[in-house]
Amino acid sequence: MGLADPRWGAPRIHGELLKIGIEVSQATVAKYMARNRKPPSQTWRTFLKNHAKDLVSVDFFVVSSITFQLLFAFVILSHDRRRPVHFAVTVDPTAEWTARQLLEAFPWDSAPRYLLRDRDGAYGEKFCETAKWMGIHEVMTVF
Repeated sequence: MGLADPRWGAPRIHGELLKIGIEVSQATVAKYMARNRKPPSQTWRTFLKNHAKDLVSVDFFVVSSITFQLLFAFVILSHDRRRPVHFAVTVDPTAEWTARQLLEAFPWDSAPRYLLRDRDGAYGEKFCETAKWMGIHEVMTVF
């Protein structure tokens, strides 16, 4: 019955079996029902392998100068060859500055398909708008 109409669940099949005189519990019906398996989705490792040539990562890290001034380094890394694509340093990272760095890193039609980044507030709305305008899909990490 479950194969004939996949929308029928265990309660309905249990009721139909009781109507024809087969006394079995609903839990037993649920246990032996054929389950529709979803096709497995790709894992994170598979996603990276499939889209490595179209994927770049961006991140900030802090560097202390010899005078103990904090400098913010912005790095864009390409995943296909594991090499830096763009590197810039600033004292005050704003959303406009970060968006400009994205434009400088990928002039003309060289923008990647995916951009992996964290949820740092230094990116801001301007960075997101620029990435969308360039046709880049942002993939954000949890942290």
